[in-house]
Amino acid sequence: MLTLFFSASIHPPSPPPPTDLVATNRSSIFSGHHGQLSLSAVFLDEYHDRLFLGGKDVLYSLRLDHTNLDSKEIYWPPLPGNRDECVQRGKDSQTECANFVRLLQPYNRTHLLACGTGAFQPMCTYVYVGYRGEHVFTMDPTKMENGRGKVPHDPSLPFASTLIGGELYTGLTADFLGRDSVIFRSLGGRATMRTETDQRLLHDPKFVAAHLIPDNDDHDNDKVYFFFTEKAMEAGDREGAIHTRVGRVCANDAGGQRVLVNKWSTFIKARLVCSVPGPHGIDTHFDELGTKPEHINKSFAICVYRMADIREAFNGPFAHKEGPDYQWGAYEGRVPYPRPGVCPSKITNQPGRQFGSTKDFPDAVLQFARGHPLMWRPVYPAMKQPLLVKANLPYRLKQIVVDRVEAEDGQYDVMFIGTDIGTVLKVIALRSGNTLNTEEVTLEELQVFKPTPQLNIRFSFSGCTLIPSRTQQALYVGSSVGVAQLRLHRCETYGKACAECCLARDPYCAWDGTSCTRYTSLSRRRYRRQDIRHGNPALQCMDQNLSVEELDVTEDRVVYGTENNSTFLECIPRSPQATVTWLLQRDDRKEEVKLDDRVMRMEQGLLFRRVFRQDEGVYVCLSREHGFTQTLTHLSLEVLQGNTLSELLARDDAPLDGPLGVKGYRSWPPCHAYRSTNPLSHPRPWFKDIMQLVGPSNLPHVEEYCERLWCNDKLRRKHKSMLDKYRQAQDSARKTRNKGSGERNRTPRDVSNPQP
Repeated sequence: MLTLFFSASIHPPSPPPPTDLVATNRSSIFSGHHGQLSLSAVFLDEYHDRLFLGGKDVLYSLRLDHTNLDSKEIYWPPLPGNRDECVQRGKDSQTECANFVRLLQPYNRTHLLACGTGAFQPMCTYVYVGYRGEHVFTMDPTKMENGRGKVPHDPSLPFASTLIGGELYTGLTADFLGRDSVIFRSLGGRATMRTETDQRLLHDPKFVAAHLIPDNDDHDNDKVYFFFTEKAMEAGDREGAIHTRVGRVCANDAGGQRVLVNKWSTFIKARLVCSVPGPHGIDTHFDELGTKPEHINKSFAICVYRMADIREAFNGPFAHKEGPDYQWGAYEGRVPYPRPGVCPSKITNQPGRQFGSTKDFPDAVLQFARGHPLMWRPVYPAMKQPLLVKANLPYRLKQIVVDRVEAEDGQYDVMFIGTDIGTVLKVIALRSGNTLNTEEVTLEELQVFKPTPQLNIRFSFSGCTLIPSRTQQALYVGSSVGVAQLRLHRCETYGKACAECCLARDPYCAWDGTSCTRYTSLSRRRYRRQDIRHGNPALQCMDQNLSVEELDVTEDRVVYGTENNSTFLECIPRSPQATVTWLLQRDDRKEEVKLDDRVMRMEQGLLFRRVFRQDEGVYVCLSREHGFTQTLTHLSLEVLQGNTLSELLARDDAPLDGPLGVKGYRSWPPCHAYRSTNPLSHPRPWFKDIMQLVGPSNLPHVEEYCERLWCNDKLRRKHKSMLDKYRQAQDSARKTRNKGSGERNRTPRDVSNPQP
């Protein structure tokens, strides 16, 4: 199965707010020895337990178990004079005229092939990495090879490559101007191979990936597949239309004897279709494979293809057009033997007709292959529709990797999707029964980098980078600012109850009878509970003391707001699929909070754009999912009068002139004069509470208030005493008002023109 993502335009919802991984201690980031990595290549080598990185004029080797420790660096600038020549030819000295390492591939057990742009003069070398268990990283600067045809000249141009049996297969633009689009085979003992310069073969392509995908056990039948987009020749009146392609060449292609000498003789390509049905029978097509032009809206689809369907398209009719006035159609004439696009192997050999090499193919076969590189039938995704569609997003998807995870109720493909704003989406898509509809479950949105360069993602186990190991259980995410090693799961964050673990629907996690832990199929624990498809804790947790008390793991605290200022009540559900409801409790009654332009429900809580005295009360945040309701927090909102803060900040024994020179306010001496020597006695400041309490009219006293929070126990007790007196006065005033009016007046003020 192949999983690809495409871009186009269409419209649904955005995912939940991202989790900051550095704050939760889930990731470690390596930014190079000089603070700015300018990452341009990543290779994960689990045989050596190493992560190799390439950047601007630099190479790094890191141990997988200690990403930030024991790193080794090789400085690799352009050859002497190349940088100056690059500048003289009009290129930028900082962003173009350097050696940006673009390719890192294992050449053999002890050496790594590294290629860089070399200030628009590509160069390659072999890096000695030692044997398994060693941490050696050296390079001979005198042994350089020409890198043309192996990486692009321009560091910004896309390309794709794979190293097979000491031979490098690359799809790229191979000239200084970026116009010669080719598929190359270089290195090894055979002659260099390339595509002809013919727009019928490649028309302004952008290469995304290259992989060897065997058809069967006969290695003579091995083919290298390239995934790319290009301008479509068959698009008719739609000039400039972009189509997504899968192309292939035989690994044993040697070109022709008289025709296509040192040129690919087995290259064929087919269209990959990824679309959703539209009105009036017109589908919306997603045709930018892993790339994103600026003029297209930020909408994406993820399509899954079967290799059997791709092979079927390559075995079908060829696309054909005769002359400029003829329409494209399926070729109905005689196809020569051996069929163009097949490899010389046991399948093509017949008694009296032996083809040991493509050089033995008749000229008619090669001529037909040259004139008919495109297949007529496109390749449709599994189930004839995208697995997932996301639209109207505030970011672009850049890369996807998939891990097939064994769970209690079957296998699930967990997709990790990198974006251009430094986040990674962790998503599964579920189909129920034989229906075509899918349910998208966003397990997490992980904030990896706060700067937002393009992301590159590499997995440390099989199914994603063809590296057969699960030892690290980590995801490596790279950007220009550094590379991060992420844990794939943090089951302990899903709460302390069976129901919470079940509702998370994370295939990596299960309830083991006492806590939410990593699921392993070999585990013999009898209380293991997991339900990814339905997330129904009523069935999974009925014998695990499921009760209201178990689910109501609440947080109780007081939040202060200053009258006529903004106030925020935070409440974030543990599950991204849960919906949040806010209730206001007064006396013995609870009622749902009425939302309007002044009181707004946000993704992370409840926002009062302007808080009034009558907003006081206990706010209860409820999480609802699959019929289960959970109380997450109780927040007691107390609204202070505008002049109350000044009274709380005053001291009887301090001069009237404050440190900011404001008349009428008392001054606090520096907090270090009172601070205890015991670091555990220092209170932890809550910045949100500070900013809620200190409204715009009291901003000059932020410094005083912050100092106050960090002072010793004696001062905190005095502050608490003053606050208690204020509460008592407030309660007394309310009782007096209630006696006079007969009942408590909670009528809201006019909010027809709320202030932010």
